[in-house]
Amino acid sequence: MRRKQVLILLLFLVFILQGTVGFWLTPSSWQDKISPNFMFVGILFVTMYYHRHAGLILGLVFGMLHDVVYYGEMIGTFSFAMGVSAYVMGLIFKTPRAPLPVMMTVVILGSLLLDSMLFGIYKLFGINPDSYNWALLNYMLPNLLIHFAFALIIYVPLRKQFELLAKDPKRNKAS
Repeated sequence: MRRKQVLILLLFLVFILQGTVGFWLTPSSWQDKISPNFMFVGILFVTMYYHRHAGLILGLVFGMLHDVVYYGEMIGTFSFAMGVSAYVMGLIFKTPRAPLPVMMTVVILGSLLLDSMLFGIYKLFGINPDSYNWALLNYMLPNLLIHFAFALIIYVPLRKQFELLAKDPKRNKAS
């Protein structure tokens, strides 16, 4: 139980850091084009190594937190998109111990699905006037590359933590 709490606190810490330190690390010419969402990468790890329902719940909760803190135009877009894309990635890739290539594929497809869903919602309500091709080249692919690099950096430590969580005797009794 303690490891679950630590992972949720770690996701919350990543949420805080991406909003405060993330702007300092991003070059000023790229700040309007990219908005990396490292917390979503962590949620994808939870989806793959723990369970897709946990990824759905965390996506809904942290997505709503993201909506409330960062965006005021529409409440619920990030919540919906993060929850659904994490759940879909868990449905598509049902590997109990995802190796590195599978996990990086999940990060790439999940990031593309999240950004595409957000683009579609904003296009549907007339908030985004750009075409999909322009959005793909100007902010979806740069975000995808940053998410991929971040996932490569955190792959080994997070995988070890989830393996320890899977060995937890309390979890095995509850199953």
